[in-house]
Amino acid sequence: MMDEKRFNDLQMLYTLLNKVSEGAYRMCFFLYTYIKNRGLEIVMNPEKDKTMVQELLEFKTNIDTIIKLSFNSEDCVDVKKKAFEEFINMRPNKPAELIAKFIDSKLRSGNKEQTEEELEELLDKVMVLFRFIQGKDIFEAFYKKDLAKRLLMGKSASIDSEKSMLGKLKRECGSQFTFKLEGMFKDMAVSKDLMLSYKERESEGVDLSVTVLTTGYWPSYPTDSVIIPSQISGVLDKYRTYYLNKHSGRKLTWQHSLSFCTLKATFGDDNSTERKLDLRKELNVSVYQGLVLFLFNNATKISYTTVAESTAIEEEELCRVLQSLACGKTRVLKKLPPGKDINKTDNFEFNADFRHKLFKFKINQIQTKETAEENINTTEKVFQDRQYQIDAAVVRIMKARKTMQHSLLVSELYNQLKFPVKPVDIKKRIESLIERDYMERSKDDKNIYHYVA
Repeated sequence: MMDEKRFNDLQMLYTLLNKVSEGAYRMCFFLYTYIKNRGLEIVMNPEKDKTMVQELLEFKTNIDTIIKLSFNSEDCVDVKKKAFEEFINMRPNKPAELIAKFIDSKLRSGNKEQTEEELEELLDKVMVLFRFIQGKDIFEAFYKKDLAKRLLMGKSASIDSEKSMLGKLKRECGSQFTFKLEGMFKDMAVSKDLMLSYKERESEGVDLSVTVLTTGYWPSYPTDSVIIPSQISGVLDKYRTYYLNKHSGRKLTWQHSLSFCTLKATFGDDNSTERKLDLRKELNVSVYQGLVLFLFNNATKISYTTVAESTAIEEEELCRVLQSLACGKTRVLKKLPPGKDINKTDNFEFNADFRHKLFKFKINQIQTKETAEENINTTEKVFQDRQYQIDAAVVRIMKARKTMQHSLLVSELYNQLKFPVKPVDIKKRIESLIERDYMERSKDDKNIYHYVA
């Protein structure tokens, strides 16, 4: 009846059972079992990961409708909450990760499935699922990483929707949870004002736009040491001097892997019969792509080795860059010999025959799909942070109590920590703190700990 949505039959059954001793209790138990089993079918199946969140939203809507039309009981509402919270946490961490990615897909530019009102309604429904998950720090890590991409790459569909989502998280989890996320928006706004001030003072031949990221707010990015052409490095140095004069004591590190630029290019050769105006183009490229293309100002044919030495781009990244320029849909370079794979023996030549119907266009990068290893690294960083939080909580409790039994300490930790933790993990952290002389075991009773001042 539940699967077939026979609301009237379910209502009559509930009314009948209500007249029997413990009938309502049994009905609630069957509802709990049904929700849990069906929920586990969705959550525990890795093949359904791509559609998990959407299926959970549809499943919850169905259950809400059944309860409203057939049962209309607060006991059933409580049972629903209990069942959802139980089955969604039977698979640790993954639902939290997928909810973050689902929200990312809806807030990205290019998502034209819903109007802003429909998107707002959908986000409210997703927040209900968010309340059920225990590993909210896992959600935060993935949400933060995706938000950074949307902001820095200009991929956000609506800043209003972004801030609305941030407000929902703040109301649900408090300001401490959203502190770093709010800091990211603050950095974007401050950087915009800073650039306006800089451009009023400096007139450059290069139209420069810099976003200054506060290290503690944003995800960590690997540093690179690529070779920047002197024409560009001079502009960057001038901005660095301006910024450091304005904010003494700070340090600026350029993240070229996150940067992009626009290059002007003229295709064709001296024998071209086409109008020069039609051969002039503006290419929107990543800085890495720009560094490679810049080399062809002084040569028409360059070897892979020369490109690598002249740009100092890391080997794996360089191969992706060259593939995007010489092997993709927009081939502004020719690879010699032709082929899809990049080899160290290859040569590259400026493609004078390249044509494009648009004056300004983007050359897409070869995207590296988010691998399982990257997801594991993100999760491991969260686990590392959890260890620090457990350590801090233990020291905080012991400092206040001075002496405490093991069982009482564990119980107090469960009350203070906001993420699921196993007793064996707590035991490891206590052992670590004992080794580092933050606390010690009682000589008379090994289950009693003393705080070491």
